[in-house]
Amino acid sequence: MSAPCASTVTSRPSSQTREPDRAQPTTSRRAFLGISVGATLAAPALAAAGEHASALHQDRMGVLVDLTECVGCRRCEWACCDANGLPHGPLHEYDDQTVFEARRYPSPNQLTVVNRAKSDQTEREPVHLKVQCMHCDKPACVSACLVGAMQKDPDGPVHYDASRCIGCRYCMVACPFEILSYEYERSLAPRVRKCELCRDRTRDGKLPACVEMCPVEALTYGRRSELLALAHDKIARHPDRYTDHIYGEHEAGGTSWLYIAGRDFASLGLPTVGPKSPAALSEAIQHGIFRGFAVPIVIAGLLGAVNHLTKEDHK
Repeated sequence: MSAPCASTVTSRPSSQTREPDRAQPTTSRRAFLGISVGATLAAPALAAAGEHASALHQDRMGVLVDLTECVGCRRCEWACCDANGLPHGPLHEYDDQTVFEARRYPSPNQLTVVNRAKSDQTEREPVHLKVQCMHCDKPACVSACLVGAMQKDPDGPVHYDASRCIGCRYCMVACPFEILSYEYERSLAPRVRKCELCRDRTRDGKLPACVEMCPVEALTYGRRSELLALAHDKIARHPDRYTDHIYGEHEAGGTSWLYIAGRDFASLGLPTVGPKSPAALSEAIQHGIFRGFAVPIVIAGLLGAVNHLTKEDHK
């Protein structure tokens, strides 16, 4: 079964060449401690380099999700797995509606999932919510990462370099949307996993796989500024259809994924996040610590302790 293209692509700014992913080397506890100390000492320089490299383009890209159009077909889930080389069955298996019985989160083998919200008394049809990395303008995961494994592209995506990762999972704790997942079951070189906004596809002028697959045009890919204008226009023209709120316009300092819906976003399962990016807090803490190089060994020890104590805690 195939589906028509779900949206129109606007011209896309050029992006930096991506380094190929390399497997993370296996480390002993002693080596991990050494890496942690080195990462702690190097973090100020890495943070400064990341801040300089992350000056955002005004025409950076994003996706607008119209939740009043989504029918919960889960074609986006199949397309995401297919585009990222993740295990999946035939397309017809995604017609299974029993998955909506429990709330789901992205996982190492599913970088996006669709959930179903309970209908309220005014709705004739259930509301479905597609969940994936929000690609924040000021990502808390990037700010929290001590070694620069998380980076924000100037044109939108937040991407991950497994070759730099030391497995501290600070990025997971920092994410206000609880999106990042970790390969706990992978004994050698486990990775953090997340949507990367199909960087390889869009660099070649293609749509993100989920957007291309959507049969009802619930997903629109384009410049973030144009998506915001489109969303505001829809809300103004159909005030009876939409709530006057674009989720992601201001949340966490702004995100590349934007949502419009017919009711309150908290009732749909999206977290209530203020307009200030959590990155501001983590950067203030890091800058205060590194200004005097205070207790780097203690921090390294805490990293090891967190890694040990949470190795069985998958969430």
